[in-house]
Amino acid sequence: METFRFQPGETPVLLSIPHVGTVVPPDIAAIMTDSALAMPDTDWHLDRLYHFAPALGVGFLKPILSRYVIDLNRDPDSALPAPGAGSTELCPLTTFDHQPVYRPGQEPDAAEVQRRCGAYWRPYHEQLNGELQALKERFGVAVLFDAHSIRSRVPRFFDGQIQDFSLGTAEGSSASPALVGRVMNVLTATGRFSSVQNGRFKGGFITRRYGNPADNIHSIQLELSQLTYMDEEAPFSFREESARQVRPTLERLLSLVVEWAWENAAGRRRSAFL
Repeated sequence: METFRFQPGETPVLLSIPHVGTVVPPDIAAIMTDSALAMPDTDWHLDRLYHFAPALGVGFLKPILSRYVIDLNRDPDSALPAPGAGSTELCPLTTFDHQPVYRPGQEPDAAEVQRRCGAYWRPYHEQLNGELQALKERFGVAVLFDAHSIRSRVPRFFDGQIQDFSLGTAEGSSASPALVGRVMNVLTATGRFSSVQNGRFKGGFITRRYGNPADNIHSIQLELSQLTYMDEEAPFSFREESARQVRPTLERLLSLVVEWAWENAAGRRRSAFL
């Protein structure tokens, strides 16, 4: 089955939205709880919010499947979180609110996790890695913009209410400081929205795995509070009026990333002929 959708762009920038999928294969849905089938932890509507990206020449990659099937932003080779840990598994067993994802006794075993990894996780990452390498080969530089969103209050992960914009760069190791500085300038200049760099969200597996500034591949994660553009309770409706307020900042942000990428791509092309 088709597990992701990819549209190439014409700039050195790739937009990845790894938690926007909502499809669950019927055999998996049959053993999931009603609370999980409501998919409360989805990064709802982000593809709709970032609909301007193709017009900027930015390629985009998004999954079709829900993160409850397999979490594309988890390391498949890492040990499972300890019971009671705040993080969630490669194949999540509980929702962010500690509700079970599966009916009693129906949790995926190690063989099933590996099957899903091969069928769903690896194709997405092969496409992601392949495109970043192709962008670097074509332009001399590649930038991955990893887009996420989350409810403004999730006690499992953080106290109180998160900032509207949370930029993660793996403590500065996944992207050029010059690029990060420009991004933060945009975020702090909005006036309307709050922002933080490497706060609660420092960048997940994707940001850390693919960001390699020494190799001219840069990766940043933006975690957006869902309060800024949607209803945070079921049925998780998109709020167009709110989206019109936050979308211009996102568009300026992504435009700036594209501008920075072109500056660095052009510089490397020039230096190659000196």
